Amino acid sequence: MTAILETKGLGKSFGRFAANADIDFSVAQGELRAVIGPNGAGKTTFFNMLSGTTDVTSGAIFFKGCDITRLSGTRRVHLGIAKAFQTANIYPEQTVLQNCRLAALAHTQGAFALEVFRRSDRLTDVDALAERAIEQLELSGVAGVRSGDLAHGDKKRLDIAIALATKPEILLLDEPVAGMSRDEARKTEALIRKLASSMTVLIIEHDMDLIMGISDSITVLESGSVLANGTPAEIRANGRVQDAYLGGHSEAEIES
Repeated sequence: MTAILETKGLGKSFGRFAANADIDFSVAQGELRAVIGPNGAGKTTFFNMLSGTTDVTSGAIFFKGCDITRLSGTRRVHLGIAKAFQTANIYPEQTVLQNCRLAALAHTQGAFALEVFRRSDRLTDVDALAERAIEQLELSGVAGVRSGDLAHGDKKRLDIAIALATKPEILLLDEPVAGMSRDEARKTEALIRKLASSMTVLIIEHDMDLIMGISDSITVLESGSVLANGTPAEIRANGRVQDAYLGGHSEAEIES
């Protein structure tokens, strides 16, 4: 299958500390890929480099064969790479709909500037993108609610909806079910499955039941580098992966 996103020798150092080193990574268009690893394995730093919110120290990132290593995060969003964060990145005083409209408007009109608050010639497109994102995350019932008043699970889903409102081809999800109840997590899992039918999804998550049940393939990081790649079945049976997880997860979690 054709790779939509690749990294070659990707690394990030903070002083003498290497958060990531020599990561060769490739994800196919339409794939749902999980990136897992013990705490401190470098997963979020890796995602931040892919999204452009953290500068790269070494190596390169390619999107559809084009080198995007030095492009800003804003430019990458316009190309079609969007990220939802560990902590919901929302405007708490704005409604759910207003949050999604701002993201859609920035996508429609270009990089964020004062003109995003002026009347757009493409308001119909903006409204359609925002409303579609809200529907996809099943937030229509709270579209007019102030975002800061939402329950935790709805805030996390709103963050994903904001990313969707930018019309991405690749969606990066950093711990999308963290802090959710089991029922909320399973609802979000089902929504992610639906999203993956129409775009490439990369996901970081510590919920091993979710990861093993939802992923097409899995990349395991340890100490900032790739430890293993494979299908859920291959990763579940990998002794090196089980050993790496002993510090933060039991073997029973990996094998469940």
